[in-house]
Amino acid sequence: MANAKIHSLDELVAILDQHRVSGHRIVHCHGVFDLLHIGHIRHFEQAKKLGDVLVVTLTPDRFVNKGAGRPAFTEALRAEFLASLSTIDYVAINRWPTAVDTIHLLRPNVFVKGSEFSNLQDTIGHVSQEGEAIRNIGGEVAFTEDIVYSSSALINQYMSQYPDHVREFVTEFAARYPADDVLAPLRAAENLRVLVVGETIIDEYEYCEAIGKSGKEPVLATRYLGIDRFGGGVIACANHAASFANQVDVFTMLGEGLDQEEFVRGVLKSNVTPIFVEKKHSPTIVKKRFVEKYLSQKMFEVYRMNDEALDERADTDLCDRLRAILPQYDVVIVADYGHGMLTRGAIHTLCQHSKFLAVNTQSNAGNHGFNMISKYPRADYVCLAQREVALETRTLHLTPDEMVRHVSDRLNCPKVMMTRGSVGTLFHTAPSGFHRAPAFASKVVDRVGAGDAVLCVTALAVACGAPAEVVPFVGNVVGAEAVTILGNQRSIERIPLYRHIECLLKVHKAEKPEPTRYKIAG
Repeated sequence: MANAKIHSLDELVAILDQHRVSGHRIVHCHGVFDLLHIGHIRHFEQAKKLGDVLVVTLTPDRFVNKGAGRPAFTEALRAEFLASLSTIDYVAINRWPTAVDTIHLLRPNVFVKGSEFSNLQDTIGHVSQEGEAIRNIGGEVAFTEDIVYSSSALINQYMSQYPDHVREFVTEFAARYPADDVLAPLRAAENLRVLVVGETIIDEYEYCEAIGKSGKEPVLATRYLGIDRFGGGVIACANHAASFANQVDVFTMLGEGLDQEEFVRGVLKSNVTPIFVEKKHSPTIVKKRFVEKYLSQKMFEVYRMNDEALDERADTDLCDRLRAILPQYDVVIVADYGHGMLTRGAIHTLCQHSKFLAVNTQSNAGNHGFNMISKYPRADYVCLAQREVALETRTLHLTPDEMVRHVSDRLNCPKVMMTRGSVGTLFHTAPSGFHRAPAFASKVVDRVGAGDAVLCVTALAVACGAPAEVVPFVGNVVGAEAVTILGNQRSIERIPLYRHIECLLKVHKAEKPEPTRYKIAG
């Protein structure tokens, strides 16, 4: 960034102080500015007329949060684009997700946004916070009014990474469901009291570098590079749910002596309260994956666990504790990994005493063919992978619709979603029938934990009355984000998901130009 207009924020502070000494009026614009278009140019021209010096700050790449492939242009290129405009005096890349701290740092006289934000509202509340910040320092907010384009809409139309059938689906979906309608049930989930139930799993990723075949045996030799440990199982589920609900408890099992308790508490979000039960003569479950780091390719896995069912005394104690607390919760999410915690008695208790019960039974290497959803006599919402549904039906000759209906009828469950990987999702609800959404993932880093993320976020949406068409759409956006995360390294977060959904639903529509004028908000 050799352009003389481009500076760091700290450099700009000193530069703008000199302008203030000279009595200059400083105007500040902020945004992503991913695809520079005529709407931006007119916006900057009008903003410059409100003062003497125009400063533009842009959102750094790491905070764009508009889905895979965004931003289309790096922060360095976006800064260079802006600096090439004669209207703009200074450009800086922001350090924060919003302009709030930047406003306090640069102290402009006027902060300018486009007319689409004239009510100081946006999907995630950033604009209202920025408006409050400029007023707090004695400045004012101004809104330019002219032709309106959206960089996201233009990119979606002309530079989309999605195939034609996905673009057509999104265009048709957006015509029926604006972003606010899609996000409404997730926003409503904030006030739910949520309990997540299941086994804690510690995910360990041992990174190696392949160095060749062993000299004496036909064995691949590797060099150790490092290790990561993540909270998996219901610990990951609780963290996903805690991004959307303010109060989340997790009822989970650790090994003898509450093995790994310190680690588990350390990885849980601050609004998650753990309720631990102990499994005697057992370790806390650890699933170790050996990964060739250069290719990010898993070589093999080693599980440390005792997957025997609880003894009678421990089972009775667990059921008593569940029975006592279940009535307190609006939503109960069960992630059943089939490693011994959720016995027949525990399942009966969950089904009988949960107000809203969402369930996934996972098929994995330790329980393949044994951990079936039919163990649960009822559920309000079930979310399963296609292979888990196929195992339940015990036949290879059903269509996807027939498979999902089989599970719905078997559990008398009104809402069943089947995730189908690259094909997308299939959601069945009575009485409206079947609803489909294509996959939105364009980059897959790791599929571990993706199903848990989809279960937890869509369970909250379903519990809050999301329309049937919205559920698979939200599930696929969550899935697209989850597969870009290594294991359970981090959880699905509310604001990035909201921005991803909002961006995806923007379709190109240029509004009619209006005469140049300003609206000032003091």
